[in-house]
Amino acid sequence: MSTIHVDVVSAEESIFSGEAKFVALPGEAGELGIYPRHTPLITRIRPGSVRITAADGQEEFVFVAGGILEVQPDCVTVLSDTAVRGKDLDEEKANVARQVAEEAVRNAKSDIDLARAQSELAVMAAQIAALRKFRAKK
Repeated sequence: MSTIHVDVVSAEESIFSGEAKFVALPGEAGELGIYPRHTPLITRIRPGSVRITAADGQEEFVFVAGGILEVQPDCVTVLSDTAVRGKDLDEEKANVARQVAEEAVRNAKSDIDLARAQSELAVMAAQIAALRKFRAKK
């Protein structure tokens, strides 16, 4: 069985490191699926879920708030400022953060404030969607 080494790293810690049969994640231009011996690639990724089918068939799930993806034929590296294991996501906290971001959008006093608030709102919406997808698979 052919596998590929996968590392998912946040600014604080290594979230996942291991062998996988398949990795799916939200690329900048759409969903990416990566199998062993994939063509080398570097691209930005959007906020959303990284789904890893481990070598033993178990599925791992990680939410990333965007970042960079590097693919080599024998290694996949996901670098993200913020990455959270699916089991560690908290829907209540995510909903509160989304409400705070929505309020910040309504109260933005400048274009920069509006852009920051909209970006945070997009990340929180993606996190909530990823959390619901993760829970639906359980």
